[in-house]
Amino acid sequence: MTFIIASGLRKTYTPRGAGPVHALDGLDLEVPQGTVTALLGPNGAGKTTTVKVLTTLTSPDSGSATIGGIDVVRQPERIRPIIGVSGQYAAVDENLTGFENLDMVGRLYHLGSRASRARATELIELFDLTEAQNRPVKGFSGGMRRRIDLAGALVSRPQVLFLDEPTTGLDPRSRLGMWDIITTLVGEGTTVLLTTQYLEEADQLADSISVIDDGKVIAEGTSDELKASIGGQRVEISLVRSEDSASARDVLARVGSAAPTVSDDGRELTVNATDAPAALREVLGEFERLGIPLFDAGMRRPTLDDVFLTLTGHMATADEEAAA
Repeated sequence: MTFIIASGLRKTYTPRGAGPVHALDGLDLEVPQGTVTALLGPNGAGKTTTVKVLTTLTSPDSGSATIGGIDVVRQPERIRPIIGVSGQYAAVDENLTGFENLDMVGRLYHLGSRASRARATELIELFDLTEAQNRPVKGFSGGMRRRIDLAGALVSRPQVLFLDEPTTGLDPRSRLGMWDIITTLVGEGTTVLLTTQYLEEADQLADSISVIDDGKVIAEGTSDELKASIGGQRVEISLVRSEDSASARDVLARVGSAAPTVSDDGRELTVNATDAPAALREVLGEFERLGIPLFDAGMRRPTLDDVFLTLTGHMATADEEAAA
């Protein structure tokens, strides 16, 4: 079942002293229920604006969006009780304890005193914050703040969870812990829409990925489908001598399905190949015959970095869009 549907969303901003910025330019998106969909795109692509529209924080200029059949623009009061949102920066009260933050969110959702405290206790345990629950949040580490923020988004047991850069600034261990929590939530039926600057995060978590550029979706599919769409497997070699680059390029050109790419120093070469194992064997045989020494040689599948670069023309960056 498709739970989130966006069709033809358009949103234009006009910053002071500048021309119009088309944050969304006819964006279409579908998110199946009980899955993780990741939004990937370069700075200013429209990822955050998409989340703002779907979470009723801003209205589109045109187009439509529904969550569970409920119109996001016309019935925002029905949308808000069924969604949870965790933004790029932890939205917590630093002067309250971890427990008090969650209890406060429960009261804002009108859960009642007993229910809000019970839910706060449940989430404190889920996010492994029992020892810190009575400490003011201002003394929390970045990872602990992110966990409290995500816990706050779950107080109302939302059907849909929007995560906008949920692991930004976390160390690798905290990031892995957050991934485990997200995986558990999806296993229990929560639908997740995730924007992320970490392509490995999308690779690990997402059931489907939508690549956004210039305010619209330019590609979508599973991680494997997107990787396959740009050329399957690749043969990579690393030369000992840069003067062998021209000969190596000729060899790779004969076995590849496209022209080889060559590093600036001429020593790292890569080529797409339909049958990478056979291509690698042929390359190694030719290099041995030509007397070309190698530092390394191997084959690999494209990464999401390769997909991102091919589709958008540049690599993903750590800086998130500002207006968009």
